[in-house]
Amino acid sequence: MKPFTPFESRLVPMPLDNIDTDQVIPARFLKTTSKEGLDKQLFYDWRYDAQGNPKPDFILNQPQGQNAEILLAGDNFGCGSSREHAPWALTQFGFRAVISTSFADIFTQNSLKNSLLPLIVPADVHAELFALVANQPEARVKVDLASQTLTLPDGKIIEFPVDPFSKTCMLEGVDELGWILKQEPSIAEFEKQMVGTLNTLGA
Repeated sequence: MKPFTPFESRLVPMPLDNIDTDQVIPARFLKTTSKEGLDKQLFYDWRYDAQGNPKPDFILNQPQGQNAEILLAGDNFGCGSSREHAPWALTQFGFRAVISTSFADIFTQNSLKNSLLPLIVPADVHAELFALVANQPEARVKVDLASQTLTLPDGKIIEFPVDPFSKTCMLEGVDELGWILKQEPSIAEFEKQMVGTLNTLGA
């Protein structure tokens, strides 16, 4: 994982509520343990017709859906079954954050472990963002995980919540195991002190 740095991006609007993980990436694509190629399978059944041809009316097949790092989704994004392939597919496509009013808990945890930021905003801001992208498709917003802020084009700053431990891991670019390994000097020192204490008590 790379450290999660501040970035600025356009928004890809997908104003549908309750998008579940089987829509994000259908179950038939879950046999792989590699992330490679999952960007091609993202939203596959919405994105392609029965012959595998791109549907021109789907947002990811349009210029607005290309080279953007933020997906603006409806309420309750990522519901349904747990599958780590969902954030894998989103990040492989190039998304670094998904904005919604709410996310399924399991999707949230899977995303945070894979450097995908599930960014929760109030309902009024959510509606404002959809209106913004409808009127100004090229409008860009700024995401800063360190300060937990989303900055709109007019300078308005929105704070968003994030789990402190997940935030630390994302900013440092490590997973849970990587974070533990970074504490090895402290762990070794603690064990040394414990051995000394036990020896003293034994004496």
